[in-house]
Amino acid sequence: QVQLVESGGGLVQPGGSLRLSCAASGSFFSIYTVGWYRQAPGEQRELVATITSAGRTNYANSVKGRFTISRDNAKKTVYLQMNSLKPEDTAVYYCNGRIGAVGAADFGSWGQGTQVTVSS
Repeated sequence: QVQLVESGGGLVQPGGSLRLSCAASGSFFSIYTVGWYRQAPGEQRELVATITSAGRTNYANSVKGRFTISRDNAKKTVYLQMNSLKPEDTAVYYCNGRIGAVGAADFGSWGQGTQVTVSS
C-alpha cells in the first residue's frame, strides 16, 4: 500500500509561484495514477490535475496553462508546479492515488494536505 504526504504550501502574492510535492512511501507507486485536489473553505474538494503511470496528464479548466503536474518515480514523488497564482487558488491542496482511474474525490482516506494562500 502506498501512503502519500503533501508539502510545499505557503503564502504567495498574486502572480507568484509555488511547487507542491507529494511524497510516497510503499510499493507500486510507479504504477499509480496520482491526482492533486484542493478544497477551499466552504467548498467541496475538487480535482486539479492528474498524472498516470505513463505520464499522461489532465487538468481542470481553471488551472490549464498555469499549473503543471509531473512525477519522478525514482524519488517516488509527484509535483504540482503552480504559476500565475490567483487569490481563487487559495485552498488546502491534497494528493491521492490508486492503480487505475483517478477522478472524483472518492478515496477512503486523505492526508493532512498543504495550505496554499494567495494574497497581497
